[in-house]
Amino acid sequence: MEKKLSAMFITALLLFSFAKLSVAVDVMTQSQSIKDDESFLVSKDGSFEMGFFSPGSSKARYLGIWYKNIPVQTVVWVANRSKPINDSSGVLTVNKTTGDFLLLSHNQTVVWSTNSTAKAQSPLLQLLDSGNLVLRDEKDENPETFLWQSFDFPCDTLLPGMKLGWNRRTGLNRRLSAWKSSDDPSPGDLSWDMELREFPEPVMWNGTKEFLRSGPWNGLQFIGKPTKALPLLKFSFHSDEDEVYFTFVLANESVIGRMVLNETLFNRRALVWSDAEQNWTTYATFPRDQCDRYGYCGANSNCVLALNPVCQCLDKFKPKSLDKWRSNDWSSGCERKKALKYCQNDDGFAKYEGLKLPDTTHTWVDHNMSLKDCRGKCSSNCTCMAYANTDVRDGGRGCAIWFGDLIDIKQIPGGGQDLYVRLSASEVGANKDDKWKIGVIVASAVVIILGLILAYCCYNYISHRKNNSQDNDHESQKEDLELPLFDLSTIAAATDDFSLDNKLGEGGFGPVYRGRLNDGQDIAVKRLSACSGQGMREFRNEVTLIAKLQHRNLVKIHGCCIEGDEKLLIYEYMPNKSLDFFIFDQTLGKLLDWPKRFDIICGIARGLLYLHQDSRLRIIHRDLKASNVLLDSEMNPKISDFGMARTFWGDETQGNTRRVAGTYGYMAPEYALEGQFSVKSDVFSFGVLMLEIISGKRSKGFYHLKHNLNLIGNAWNLWREERPLELIDECLGNNCSDSEVLRCIHISLLCLQQQPEDRPTMSSVVQMLGGSGTLLEPSQPGFLEEKNSNDVYTASTTHELVSINELTITMFEAR
Repeated sequence: MEKKLSAMFITALLLFSFAKLSVAVDVMTQSQSIKDDESFLVSKDGSFEMGFFSPGSSKARYLGIWYKNIPVQTVVWVANRSKPINDSSGVLTVNKTTGDFLLLSHNQTVVWSTNSTAKAQSPLLQLLDSGNLVLRDEKDENPETFLWQSFDFPCDTLLPGMKLGWNRRTGLNRRLSAWKSSDDPSPGDLSWDMELREFPEPVMWNGTKEFLRSGPWNGLQFIGKPTKALPLLKFSFHSDEDEVYFTFVLANESVIGRMVLNETLFNRRALVWSDAEQNWTTYATFPRDQCDRYGYCGANSNCVLALNPVCQCLDKFKPKSLDKWRSNDWSSGCERKKALKYCQNDDGFAKYEGLKLPDTTHTWVDHNMSLKDCRGKCSSNCTCMAYANTDVRDGGRGCAIWFGDLIDIKQIPGGGQDLYVRLSASEVGANKDDKWKIGVIVASAVVIILGLILAYCCYNYISHRKNNSQDNDHESQKEDLELPLFDLSTIAAATDDFSLDNKLGEGGFGPVYRGRLNDGQDIAVKRLSACSGQGMREFRNEVTLIAKLQHRNLVKIHGCCIEGDEKLLIYEYMPNKSLDFFIFDQTLGKLLDWPKRFDIICGIARGLLYLHQDSRLRIIHRDLKASNVLLDSEMNPKISDFGMARTFWGDETQGNTRRVAGTYGYMAPEYALEGQFSVKSDVFSFGVLMLEIISGKRSKGFYHLKHNLNLIGNAWNLWREERPLELIDECLGNNCSDSEVLRCIHISLLCLQQQPEDRPTMSSVVQMLGGSGTLLEPSQPGFLEEKNSNDVYTASTTHELVSINELTITMFEAR
């Protein structure tokens, strides 16, 4: 409640109230006050501190709570997040009439109040070891009786023990909302709350639009979470007539952790403090993949990451719009092949296992009903479309039934729950009548397959005796690729015999064509030219690597083709081509505003982090550049071209090669000159790519008119002269967040340090892009001067340059 206090009341209040806090204590009584920059509250164990602060580059003052013993100031709660104080006049005091604690500004305005419903005879404000700020009555013998608590009014952070959810009796909704930016703690568009439904579930929102959900609680966990995932976090859920909420704690109490909403990256992250790195490290992010996005596949479909396409209509359903479905636009969802014109008791149900259950907005729940009775309940209601248990413990119990379309279903690897989807009696009957036909077909198929296998064995035996060793080796290489093999005739037909009209572009290893398979699926076909310099080794490397990678920021491969001299890679089609197509064009560059460019930078960083740390193997790309970053229909970045990538097992982090391959302008000094590569080589390339995205200028070929510096050197020169924002692409105009751009330039220069050990890991880069952590001051980066093509890497006396094409170079060590 805001109101002007009269000058007389304020004067009287100040006269009676304050013996100033002179030492750090955890409580504030009615006879004390806290002024800006004078005194603080500190929890008993020293974990948390409360006082005044200014976020980021802002000069506005806020009253907040942060971790005391962590060097990176991490604010977890803000009192006046929407009411900043523009100077250092703020004072926290007590209204002795109501017993509430008030935050006053210099103009005698109340900018925040505890606003408790009950009056304390002797009000006391205390900062607990949990980070909870509580108002209680000093005369109340029960220290757990709180008249008000900050945990009931969270900001962007969920701490261990905090509740996310509702007090049903009072109508209190404990919900999170992200900071607008690192400089502004006021509520942003991203929020997270517990939805009060028959079957409650946590939901994240983009403004008023549902963004993603965790699925309802199944007795053990939220259904959308894979089983045994995130063992460090222990979740619990509570629902009764008084409250519905969930909390989490850390399995290891010695670990410092929190959950936070990030408006910039538009995600929720679980962060833990790393003493070794002296920074926050990301333990988990949500959304994890595109299937987590609400309604990604539309109605009546299942999002399955392991399949291609990821969106699959449910049994007896078909795409509502086949044209959209074929173009990878699944938003219209699926509809029944046969409408449910009549409701019959013998309607059947198709069982789906391991799902995140559909959106629970339109559900009916009975927590005591058996699954058999639940089926009967659904069968007897013509509007019931599906049913499931509400609790999976002890064999399952409880009943939830869904009405209308089934929205936001996802296949959960190693987890999820069974869902029973209604089928019409005619469809069920048709299945029964056709069983004997299916049996005949299966038996016939088995006989035919056995015959084919026998024929193949005979043919293979003869072929092995006739073919030379090179052909045998070629065939074995095909067998080892672990990918679907396409016939050359199929790909030729899909690309109209590799017509120029279907040519998308040409990279270092050959042209790329657009194609469409017989089933309507669009593809991109990379056709390796005979003179490209990429042999069978690079081809096998790319196929075997990318086939095992699954990440939203890595391009997907559908298969390959090896026939004669032809070596083809078949990828998912990226309608917006590659990143260089936009950022280096003054007209098309305007289509990528700064928020989108920042999203692209963050996406590439997440993709590299997956390669370096989260994939089964540690993978070093070795050829990261703008032309190897593809853009999907929503301009999301996907890293491609793994022909030069190298893998490591276990604790291996670096290697040496006699065959240095990469692209001039992106290669790290130690790799270009000595053949030494590591994850830090990719970090250097990422730093160059960041500068290109910010400036709209190519690293290769950039030359400043006033000095002999390349793009890296120019950025460093502007940084030293405190003019870094002059690097911004002119086509972006004045629509950039200066603080965000400045942070990106800072991070890019850290990535470009001369010595690999001085560069951050991609884990740290992702954190820094998210606004976490203190950025170190960069030193002079590597490769500052512009050189002629004939002088490339002249510092090396042990390498000979062999230029394959204008984009990619391969160098061999002299013998």
